[in-house]
Amino acid sequence: MRRLVLLAPVVASMACPSFVGGPFTVDTHSDPGFEALPKKTVVFEIPIYAARGVPDEKVLHAAHLLAEYLDNDEDGAADDPAVLDAMQTARAFLVMWASQSELEMFDSGGGFGQDLGGEETSPGWHTDRTQRFDAALEEVLHLVTGAGWAQAYPDAFATEPDSTLADAMDVARGGRFLEIPDPYPDGAWYSYDDPTCDYGCMVAEYHYWTLTSLLGAQAERADDIDEEWRAPTPELMRTVDIAATALLGDATYATPARLPDGDYTGI
Repeated sequence: MRRLVLLAPVVASMACPSFVGGPFTVDTHSDPGFEALPKKTVVFEIPIYAARGVPDEKVLHAAHLLAEYLDNDEDGAADDPAVLDAMQTARAFLVMWASQSELEMFDSGGGFGQDLGGEETSPGWHTDRTQRFDAALEEVLHLVTGAGWAQAYPDAFATEPDSTLADAMDVARGGRFLEIPDPYPDGAWYSYDDPTCDYGCMVAEYHYWTLTSLLGAQAERADDIDEEWRAPTPELMRTVDIAATALLGDATYATPARLPDGDYTGI
């Protein structure tokens, strides 16, 4: 996974609607600091900015996924207002790029941002699993977990040691490792080894693996992800990763029960 990037959003008025898809519209905008990303749509007051080279359909797909993560029952309201409030307070936003150089135009600042590549956004995967996996499922979720759940419920979902989620990850990795072990202990079913990913990054990635495995996104990818993650099905999650399954099944947190498919109808 890529690390979360911190940028500085300044939300201004939108103008000149260019593309409509379901409940969302891709517009041009004049927000200072985002000139390199002239496209914009908004989901529950969370902005998504996109470069000119990112197709509008992919921008809208990301918007639908974000809406589905926040309003999984699609009744038009966020399932957990505390999570949405945390994201709005953190000034959360998503940026979609067509080339890595577009990200280099931003300075770190006061908002909580996550990036998503246009090429890795693959709407077709949801109806044809032989197509490229839709990495938007991961990057959009990182925004929601990092700016939302981790902030609203730090005891449960913070990425620092001793949260319930971090404790579950320590079990999955075979111990608490602030640095990547070489090798991981026998029996570990989560063994991410990216040296650029620190402990907090590992927790964020673990949150993604556990939730999407429970929701069925990883079941057909077992061979592709085996070096990093070995509980890719709901059945394995329930029998192998008991702690994370219990946490994500706790009704206190209104965790999504259905995998987003890019077809949000709640607004």
